[in-house]
Amino acid sequence: PGGTTKTRRPDNTAFKQQRLPAWQPFLTAGTVLPTFFIIGLIFIPIGIGIFVTSNNIREIEGNVFMYYGLSNFYQNHRRYVKSRDDSQLNGDRSALLNPSKECEPYRRNEDKPIAPCGAIANSMFNDTLELFLVANESDPTLMLIPLKRRGIAWWTDKNVKFRNPPGTESLKERFKDTTHPVNWLKPVYELDPEDEDNNGFINEDFIVWMRTAALPTFRKLYRLIERKNDLHPTLPAGRYYLNITYNYPVHSFDGRKRMILSTVSWMGGKNPFLGIAYITIGSISFLLGVVLLVINHKYRNSSNTADITI
Repeated sequence: PGGTTKTRRPDNTAFKQQRLPAWQPFLTAGTVLPTFFIIGLIFIPIGIGIFVTSNNIREIEGNVFMYYGLSNFYQNHRRYVKSRDDSQLNGDRSALLNPSKECEPYRRNEDKPIAPCGAIANSMFNDTLELFLVANESDPTLMLIPLKRRGIAWWTDKNVKFRNPPGTESLKERFKDTTHPVNWLKPVYELDPEDEDNNGFINEDFIVWMRTAALPTFRKLYRLIERKNDLHPTLPAGRYYLNITYNYPVHSFDGRKRMILSTVSWMGGKNPFLGIAYITIGSISFLLGVVLLVINHKYRNSSNTADITI
């Protein structure tokens, strides 16, 4: 029968016939070995510098940041990370009353939409920490250390990503017809009722928790202890008393809690991981360079000897 015969042959073009210009690196000892040595010589000093800087951060004096830490808590789990509604957190009214299905099974409760919805918000850390200074050994009077709860969240989170539902009525009215997360003891509009600019979705404790951690052992900023003047340390030497209102259980996931007091440097708080990572990568690269150099030298000598014998 007549007609054009179909063929499976690709079109005669440079792309389909793989005739496009290409560059393929030709790896030799002269190009590979210097690369390993250069990586090692760059990464090892950087790692040592970061590690020393981290160790020099004094975790008691200076401007002090108070952190809470959790271990064995996998905030990086895929389903956990997706279990939120960013439109709802941004104050969208339609999302407030009709949260995303990604929040299941923490989307609705008692036939009301949950605000904020999702597993991240539902598992928010809610222990209360108070720090006291013991006046002296003979006087058991406790002096409360003022802890600042503002200024602990990222500016972009506080002013862009997280917004309360718009309106002129009270915050309680704006969250009408919603209910609090299952594990919460109070609704979102009572997170900080004394400070309207730190209540609801823009509460900084809530914002800090919603920024999920990459590793199962992590710390999150809890409070700021401001230095009053340069003449006196923020936390003078002495005995301190930490009062913890225990609300957050960790036994169910075999976790541990801790509190950290730390100053900061140009690289943030005390965390030796980055320095160790640089030193490890640099050392491995340098060691591989040495091993490959020995192997290359050995086989090149063997090849030269064989050529002479022949």
